[in-house]
Parts: sequence; C-alpha cells; structure tokens
Amino acid sequence: MIDVRPSQQMRDLGVVQHGAGILAEPARAFDLPAERDEAERITDELFAAMERIGQVHPFAKGMGIAAPQIGIARAAAVVQPPGDAPAIILLNPRITTRSEEMDEQYEGCLSFFDVRGLVPRPLKITVEATALTGETVTTVYERGLARLIHHEMDHLDGLLYTSRMRTGVDPIPVEEYRQSGRAWVYDGT
Repeated sequence: MIDVRPSQQMRDLGVVQHGAGILAEPARAFDLPAERDEAERITDELFAAMERIGQVHPFAKGMGIAAPQIGIARAAAVVQPPGDAPAIILLNPRITTRSEEMDEQYEGCLSFFDVRGLVPRPLKITVEATALTGETVTTVYERGLARLIHHEMDHLDGLLYTSRMRTGVDPIPVEEYRQSGRAWVYDGT
C-alpha cells in the first residue's frame, strides 16, 4: 500500500494547496441580494467539498473551508461546529470586536495538511456577515468556535494561520503533533 501524504490527499479531494496565489489574495465580497444565486452556488460547492473531505478524514472538533481553498476568490466560508450543531455559512464576514483574552492552540489547515501550528487567537469575537437577503447579521462566537470562524475568515483575507504564529514558533509535522497530546483541530486533525 502506498502511503499518501495528508496534503496530497487534500489536493486529490480538490483543496487548493499552499503556494497557490489565490490563498494569498483577499476574496471579493458579494453584492447581496443581487448575487444571491452566485452565493448559493458557491455555498453548495463548499458543502460538497466538506462532504468529500469528511468521508476520508474525521473531524471530531469541527472543520471549516473557505471559497479560496476550492479555487473560488469570493468571500464565502462554511464552518461545521463539532457535534450535531448546524453548519455556519459566512458571506462577507468581518470581525467587529475581539476579546483581549487570548489562548494558543494547535491549528491545522486543509491547504497544508502535513503540519500543525500553535496559533494565538482571541477567545471571543463578534462577526458581522451578510445574509442572502442583504441584511447584516451579527453573531458572537467564543472559544473553539471563535477559533474556527477566525481561521476561515483569515482565508478570505488572504492569510494563513502561519502569519498569526508567534515569532520563532514553527509548524510541526502532523506525526509529531499527534504524539504531543494537544490534539485540537480546526480544518484538520
């Protein structure tokens, strides 16, 4: 049996990999409700990608995917919280407030799935997003869900979690991470 690297597995499932220009560029916002059909189509593609990925890799602590990760430079992301909570659709999201209180946890990313990195993030964020009707929806997210949402929103700004890591801290190979006992996952295990 051939051992396939996690990043190759994600590439095979249609996830754009680290180094692709689309991951380093801000995504274009939707004009809602005028672009409702386009937003719905892209959201459906994100859900389909999550379904494909979820069939080959379990995500016990939730997962997310942003449109640039499937090659679409639009401001859309979908986050599946852990458990049976409904998925969160983010269109044109922006953080309006963030707590001063932070924590640092390991994150993974479908776009470079071979490593994990310790990332400090606020424990609480307030996010404004646009509904398909064009209305603004404001939601407060805390702890793990705030981390998941923030991670996906970074993708929409052309940022990867490595840009948020402390200076001098490098990502570690996924094999080393699994042995660390600090398994906490966002878009990876």
